[in-house]
Amino acid sequence: MSDTDTFINEVNEEVRRDKLFKLMKRYGWIAVVLILGIVGGAAYTEYSKAQTRGAAQTLGDEILAALAQNDSAARAKTLAAISAQTPGGDAILKFLTATAQAEAGDTDQAIASLSAVSKNGDVPEIYRQIASFKALTLQAKTMPVAQRRLQFEALASPGARLRLLAEEQLALIDISEGQVDAALTRLQAILQDAEVDTGLQQRVAQVIVALGAEPGVRSGI
Repeated sequence: MSDTDTFINEVNEEVRRDKLFKLMKRYGWIAVVLILGIVGGAAYTEYSKAQTRGAAQTLGDEILAALAQNDSAARAKTLAAISAQTPGGDAILKFLTATAQAEAGDTDQAIASLSAVSKNGDVPEIYRQIASFKALTLQAKTMPVAQRRLQFEALASPGARLRLLAEEQLALIDISEGQVDAALTRLQAILQDAEVDTGLQQRVAQVIVALGAEPGVRSGI
């Protein structure tokens, strides 16, 4: 390489360094902002996680303290006074509150607690279905039979998670109305369903026997 070429290369290198230095002076703040943003974002994420963990732990401690009370009414009152920061946590809290309220004989308040969950679109559908189911079972003596039947039929629709439990309740409604054959048809269908669990299987078989019929026997019965 000639001296001339070497000189030209050195000049070009100096020009590039000079341009780079000017660009850094003009736009270097952007890199600083990006770095601060990344670091700040990571710090905020960790802070949020810590806050979430702390809130969950506090909620758990409060619930355990409430459940430790032997008196149902006191337990229900303490649970009702607790607040949760997330829809899921609030749903679980209301389930526990409703149970305590029902045990204390405060059925109306228990139904109200469950209804709040069933109408909350921010919680998973299964939570809403469970809340509706439990509320219906608490209204066996107060809600008109036709209305209860209609709502249980909705919960018993194909693919519903509580389908078989709702069918069991429908069979009990059939029995209360003297429709024994309809009840037996439902109960036998539950026994033959591939998704039936052992507990429900046993309950249904006992009702069938009590009605004077023979269960469609499956393994485990």
